Amino acid sequence: MSELFDEVDEEVRREQLKKLWDKYSIYFIALMVLIVAAVGGWRGYQYLEAQKAAEAGAAFEKAVELSEQNKHAEAEAAFTELAVKAPRGYRTLARLRAAAEAAARDPKAAVKMYDDIAADSSAGAELQALAKLRAGGLLIDTAAYADIQQRLEASAAAGSTFRHSAREMLALSAWRNGDAATARKWLDAIAEDGETPPGLRSRAEALQALLPPVAKS
Repeated sequence: MSELFDEVDEEVRREQLKKLWDKYSIYFIALMVLIVAAVGGWRGYQYLEAQKAAEAGAAFEKAVELSEQNKHAEAEAAFTELAVKAPRGYRTLARLRAAAEAAARDPKAAVKMYDDIAADSSAGAELQALAKLRAGGLLIDTAAYADIQQRLEASAAAGSTFRHSAREMLALSAWRNGDAATARKWLDAIAEDGETPPGLRSRAEALQALLPPVAKS
């Protein structure tokens, strides 16, 4: 008797499942189609992005080769095009290289390009700081200390990635603008930082020797 009831229950379950399938199968099939389409679309997007990255990488290397061959105008044009068309990961690097190529022909234009990168938050803090440093390097011979300070003082703070170079530029700018006390302040910061690179430390010591002696009280 129990076997009979089991068979009846099984039949009832099958009938219920059939009714549910008949009622909701279209929704289930539609959901499956959407999932397959979404997965396929994502994989397709990943493939296209990988292709774009590979093409941008090859174009970047070609632009670097042009620069190494002293074809700076062509290299600048290539980097400028990449800065517009390349995937995000290459854009800021291309903008930095385009500015570097422009520096030889038009330092003012290069400074403007670096300043644009420094003001662009999408570039990321590290590359923004690097752009400020590069612009400061182009202005070090002509700009007032206040200008260099405004550009680089934040980068000279303890723990900053580019603090060593920023401090050196600030010291050099102060010295060239006749401010020995400020130059000495930055040279002391260089000397007291245990992570200062040896070459930069040597240059700082040489500049320190050019400063007038501290007046005795």
